Amino acid sequence: MPLLKNGKLVADPWIHIADEVAIPSSGPVIVGLVRWCEEKHTLVERKNLVGVRLKAEQTVSEVVADLEHLGVVALAFKSFRDGRAYSTARRLRERYGYKGELRAIGNVLRDQHLFMLRCGFDALEVKEGETEADWQDATDAIS
Repeated sequence: MPLLKNGKLVADPWIHIADEVAIPSSGPVIVGLVRWCEEKHTLVERKNLVGVRLKAEQTVSEVVADLEHLGVVALAFKSFRDGRAYSTARRLRERYGYKGELRAIGNVLRDQHLFMLRCGFDALEVKEGETEADWQDATDAIS
């Protein structure tokens, strides 16, 4: 998926790894919460960055003690009607002081771009074929 950061489409160096797939020996990876909890000591010892992916129904409290080890926290938007990732993003930034990349994944919609930025997201996984101009137009449409 293309990655939007600072209004620009950029190459994404991170690889999403499913729970049943072996972790590559090099490169930054994003793993699910269950895998993080089971393998965090091994993942932290890797020489490359690691991130965690949280589903909407998973709570940030399970990774708060580990935030210093996480280069990315990817929060999933299951549906445009589900705002839990917004609340989680705000808690990560304001309550827990998370300084790493906060990424929106899943059902990421252009008309919610400003809300995502205001809540602390600094990266968004966008759909194939979307352009920087598409996202800027959506941002400009809201006063």
